[in-house]
Amino acid sequence: MLSSDDEMITRAGLHLTLCLSMAMPLTAAAQAGAGGRPGGAGSLSPAALASWSDIVADWRATVDDEGIVGASMALVRDGRIVSLETEGMADLERGLAVDDETIYHWASITKTFTAIAVMQLRDRGLVSLDDPIVDYVPELREVYNPFGSMEEITIRQLMSHSAGFRAGTWPWAGGEPWHPHEPTEWSQLVAMIPYTRVEFEPGSRYSYSNPGVVYLGRMIEKVTGDVFEAYVDKNIFRPLGMRRAYFDVTPWHLVAHRSNHYFVRDGRPEPGGVDFNTGITVSNGGLNAPIPDMARYLAFLTNRPRPDQGLDRDAFDAVLARSSLEEMWEPVVPIGEGPMGDGSMGLSYFLYDQESVRIVGHTGTQRAFYSFFYVDPSSGAGVIAAFNTVGDDGAGPDTDAVRVRISARVVNEVFPLLRSAR
Repeated sequence: MLSSDDEMITRAGLHLTLCLSMAMPLTAAAQAGAGGRPGGAGSLSPAALASWSDIVADWRATVDDEGIVGASMALVRDGRIVSLETEGMADLERGLAVDDETIYHWASITKTFTAIAVMQLRDRGLVSLDDPIVDYVPELREVYNPFGSMEEITIRQLMSHSAGFRAGTWPWAGGEPWHPHEPTEWSQLVAMIPYTRVEFEPGSRYSYSNPGVVYLGRMIEKVTGDVFEAYVDKNIFRPLGMRRAYFDVTPWHLVAHRSNHYFVRDGRPEPGGVDFNTGITVSNGGLNAPIPDMARYLAFLTNRPRPDQGLDRDAFDAVLARSSLEEMWEPVVPIGEGPMGDGSMGLSYFLYDQESVRIVGHTGTQRAFYSFFYVDPSSGAGVIAAFNTVGDDGAGPDTDAVRVRISARVVNEVFPLLRSAR
């Protein structure tokens, strides 16, 4: 087993190795199969195009009115971006406008990739979803569980946010500027485990938990022998052709495309920095990528191959069998009614039922980055968006409210029109 220092050196070396081993990035136009400035909005019906155009106008006006520095939003259909909209600046200090290749931080959307990795291990017979997590992360035996044995908490419960763990990685509030953004070493989490308690009876209800997903990331490393970032790069990013997706520190050849993020205080946007270290919580929220790469992920989720862009069924099956992906979209615990319908949590995906249709998605929030994606697998429709700004004093942009309203409009207004056009 690696020491803490060796673990950090290995992770740092991995970032550099991945940066140097990556081929020169494709331009957005070269990835036009699932990215690039679209020319396909005309493929929408007049009603769908009118609805989308109205939402885009609303989105632009809101981004500007709220003082959000930069944002992107794309509509995906049948594996293609049919409309990619950009607004504002990626980096005020460098004078970089948001464009098709702007790289955002996707925060908790990372969790869906972690869950796919777990399902890969399940499908290969390396784990069972009903295995106790302590079989792979024995340090969790020291958690205080007033509801029973830690042997009863399963991988499935961690994936569905029903294991009973707290929401935040840290068991106390920080806030000092010298504090690390997240724990940088596994040993720091281990030190907190004896001070951790299970908050409710495992499996009884939903409660979003970041550390629960960190434990899944640790399990992936223990089972495969790979550092988490390397495993996902080899087994998800590469088969899907996500050549500009990476974790944490930006590769040198992509720095020119990386968005900064901004906290608005007293009406002024203050930069948070181009890069930040998600540390040992990388499996929980370390993903960075441009919209076109994320659109390739949506093509996979909606099962819309693009053989001309290397996205054929063999590539999809190399990542995960369709039956296993759809298994992840079966409700495990309810989360209540929301703006998109009756909500539930599957295996790391949020699910919303609208009559006979199930919408699948996730959101991301970290520092000043906010994001969302939702797909309607039945029609091949998807939407994905990111914002790089949030208010930090109660008076700045309410980016979460913008995200909720705009995403609900797309899902409730545009998606039904795309289904009816089939």
